[in-house]
Amino acid sequence: MTRFLLVVPPLVGHVNPLVGVAAELAGRGHRVAWAGHPGLLARLVGDDAVTFGCDIPGTDLRRPPELTGPAAFQFLWRDVFVPLADLMAPGVHAAVDAFRPDLVVTDQHAVAGALVAERRGLPYVTSATTSAELADPLAGLPRVGAWLTGLLDALRARIGDPAVTGDPRFSPHGIVAFTGRELLGDAPPPHDRTRLVGPVIAARPADVAFPHERLDPDRRTVLVSLGTANVDVGGRFLAEAVAALRAARDRVLGIVLDPGHTLPDAVRGPDGDPLVLDRVPQLDLLPHLDAVVCHGGHNTVCESLWHGVPLVVAPIRDDQPLVAGQVVAAGAGVRLRFGRAGADRIGAAIDAVLDPAGGHRAAAEAIGRGFRAAGGAAAAADHLESVAARPLDAATHH
Repeated sequence: MTRFLLVVPPLVGHVNPLVGVAAELAGRGHRVAWAGHPGLLARLVGDDAVTFGCDIPGTDLRRPPELTGPAAFQFLWRDVFVPLADLMAPGVHAAVDAFRPDLVVTDQHAVAGALVAERRGLPYVTSATTSAELADPLAGLPRVGAWLTGLLDALRARIGDPAVTGDPRFSPHGIVAFTGRELLGDAPPPHDRTRLVGPVIAARPADVAFPHERLDPDRRTVLVSLGTANVDVGGRFLAEAVAALRAARDRVLGIVLDPGHTLPDAVRGPDGDPLVLDRVPQLDLLPHLDAVVCHGGHNTVCESLWHGVPLVVAPIRDDQPLVAGQVVAAGAGVRLRFGRAGADRIGAAIDAVLDPAGGHRAAAEAIGRGFRAAGGAAAAADHLESVAARPLDAATHH
């Protein structure tokens, strides 16, 4: 029996893939514990899970809506992820003391897990929930790359082992990446201990209702979702999407997610056409969908492709442009400019991915087959077991 400590940031999309991996490890007889935000863990990992609370910043973990590109990236690391690491570190130390793990599994953006592990002499594996950073998004921005290295070096001096070198976002002991070669393309992984396991599609609590009686076999069904982290900038795009879907309602049933209530009350509710709702049970709904319009968030993209659903991607910021580029390069979707797409362009993009002649559905289905062949939770658990069984050597620790 091996003891695994999973360290996660307070971000739903970064926790969900590890939920299935934790269940797989537990099913093999291992002990699993979590370190992270108590409220989020209570909601996502189950009442029976062993959890250890960590402090998080009291401010909203989002960047100002006007920031894009390198400025948004720098804001996230300087003002979100590094302060988060400083605050989480005492809780991770306490979890190590209480649980005594053999291996730490830490999200790429919960850097406290990596740095505390190296300080305590423990092996750790990186959990990479987006394929964007595996492709080195800063390759063409050397000054930003140098700036991030300096920021992480200063953080390591505070909470890690100053004698250790290397980027704590990419563990030398191993990386579990929840993507596949079909989406990542030809980009080389950070090192040969990287395992591409594909998405982990784990069951989630069924805590939201959906009017399934509205699904219409005579119409194609299209979901529009910008995620929960983009409510501050999504109002205009959602309004244009509603207009596009309304114009096509004789042949398309649209479902538009508006968790921030940016759309007027007059168009909201389960009786509208399109439907405008706060939330849907997305995993349950995906097998019924013919297309997804989204911002290029990695989890939504991978879950859609897992089910063979083609995409219209309108990236906003962060890793989304890179993920959108991967979708288009794989032939599984069409890209829009988020800030300029009106109803006509959104409607045309939806028509393009719904047209069998375009090949987008076939490409999405091929990626889905590749994802399933990658092994998911079982492959991730295999990799973690192999790292835990490997002696901790100086070459990987320094």
